Amino acid sequence: MPLNKQKGNMYPFVTHTWNAIKGKCPHDCLYCYMKKWGTKMKPLRLVKAELRDKFESGQFIFIGSSTDMWLAPDEMIEAVMDKCLKYPDVKYLFQTKDPSRFRKWLNVFYQMKAILACTIESDINYPLISNAPYQDKRYLAFCQIDYPHKMVSIEPVMDFNTERFLKWIDHIRPLFVSIGANTNSAVKLQEPSSEKLQGFIDKLSSITEIVQKKNLKRLLPDIQGGVSSSHE
Repeated sequence: MPLNKQKGNMYPFVTHTWNAIKGKCPHDCLYCYMKKWGTKMKPLRLVKAELRDKFESGQFIFIGSSTDMWLAPDEMIEAVMDKCLKYPDVKYLFQTKDPSRFRKWLNVFYQMKAILACTIESDINYPLISNAPYQDKRYLAFCQIDYPHKMVSIEPVMDFNTERFLKWIDHIRPLFVSIGANTNSAVKLQEPSSEKLQGFIDKLSSITEIVQKKNLKRLLPDIQGGVSSSHE
């Protein structure tokens, strides 16, 4: 079957998404777009029929875009990794809120064109929005991942301590940072002011490249949204 082309609130550099591991994400983030499916989602599972899908050279595929597949049992992840290794000319994005799970598969990532991403919405721990590891735990775990192609996703961006958050990102040493805003109008998050966010972005640009998602326009009306050419 053909893969799903990226659409909606997706990273602009991603061309397709693929989800062989499906089901309700245990993180249960309040703002998650998957909540539109209600409470009827099944637990994480491997859909073996998806493993027959074919990838094509030149695609940039977000693997596991609909749930945090890194919370699944190792045997499910291994099946996904085996599939990806069969297509060395495809680029992959793997993203999680528990980057400690990446450690076991580092040797596999080095055999493919992969970017490892971690969602860190802020340097402040917001315990009531998610079952995911606290933001500081994610930061520390991601710093320990010895891999040259990393990305930080600050989405949905929440209020932060500017200088400390900048230090976190500098320590992680990502290739680039993607910044986006909350798109779930039913959930109100503690967000930075436009002035604070713009100042943070200006300083962050001296550390790494930045992808500003179009949904950030709600907080920064003047932006157009865009992606650095090296990641297209």
